[in-house]
Amino acid sequence: MGVSTKKTDTWRWWQSDRGQGGPPHSGPGRAHARVRAAVDAPDGIGTLASYATEVALPVKGTWKNPAIGSARADVVLTAPEAGVPLLFIEVDNCTEEAALIAAKFDKYLRFFLRKEKDTDGIEKPLWRTRWSAPAPDEYERVHPPVLLVFHQVGRRSAKHQTARVADLTRHHWQGRWHPEAGYHSYDRRIQIVATTLDLLREHGPAGPAFWRFGRDHRQPLLDAIGNPRRDAYLARRRQAAREEERRREEQETAEREARRPACKECGQKFTDDRWEAIGYSRGWGERESHPHLCEDCQTWAVAAEAQAEADERERQEQERLSREAEERAAAQKTGWLSRFRP
Repeated sequence: MGVSTKKTDTWRWWQSDRGQGGPPHSGPGRAHARVRAAVDAPDGIGTLASYATEVALPVKGTWKNPAIGSARADVVLTAPEAGVPLLFIEVDNCTEEAALIAAKFDKYLRFFLRKEKDTDGIEKPLWRTRWSAPAPDEYERVHPPVLLVFHQVGRRSAKHQTARVADLTRHHWQGRWHPEAGYHSYDRRIQIVATTLDLLREHGPAGPAFWRFGRDHRQPLLDAIGNPRRDAYLARRRQAAREEERRREEQETAEREARRPACKECGQKFTDDRWEAIGYSRGWGERESHPHLCEDCQTWAVAAEAQAEADERERQEQERLSREAEERAAAQKTGWLSRFRP
């Protein structure tokens, strides 16, 4: 695959050396050509730390002591920063029988299906206890992708090897077509992708160097190990759901606004706080005064009522004082007249 830096990248140089089929220092001219090829090659993925080689994939046993019959990946790539959280890589020099290559995927499937309890006590696929990858969604639980890289060194044709392995592993990778949605689902399937070293040198991982089994054209790596049609369909569904939610919220808002009370005095619509205040928000029977008025009109109404009460008290007080004065005057008059009676 190669890594993302150029010129000083020893991994890309090693890849170029291996592709030439000779030792790194087989002559100044060849060494110079390899360095030149490494510098001119398309950018790769990840760094040296992103690659691990000869990784055991135990169907039983432990990581350090896998049981007989376990798979062993030639290379494991982890580069989530490049959109490749986990990729298993198998390399063939076109010397191995296609049936033997295909049989490896039976072991891969057994490994992918193995479950163990993680450190959190939750049972999950064993591979998820070692590597991180996006969690399965509600639609499908796809196994990690496996990349086959064919190097045309042996007598077998890389093209024929690819087609033969694809035919023999169909039960592992073939998806189910959803005509109403326009995509294949690959629930519990292995994403198998193939390429050649020549195509990698020519295009790099960002170019059309990869053939996903079951598809009719080559793609960049991220498209080949993904499901762009499904992603587009789900994106449309999410967009439609957001639009439906927006329409529902707008309808609810319109219905709520239609119920919003208006002030009987000035006609102003109530604010949310005023609408809430006029309800039974502080306990049964403790209702806000003047529930038919807005806040401003309520303030004026309360002030007017207070002034009216004060005026009424003043009037009553004046009447009382007037009556008392009249009574005193009448009493004085009666006392004055009594002095002249015989």
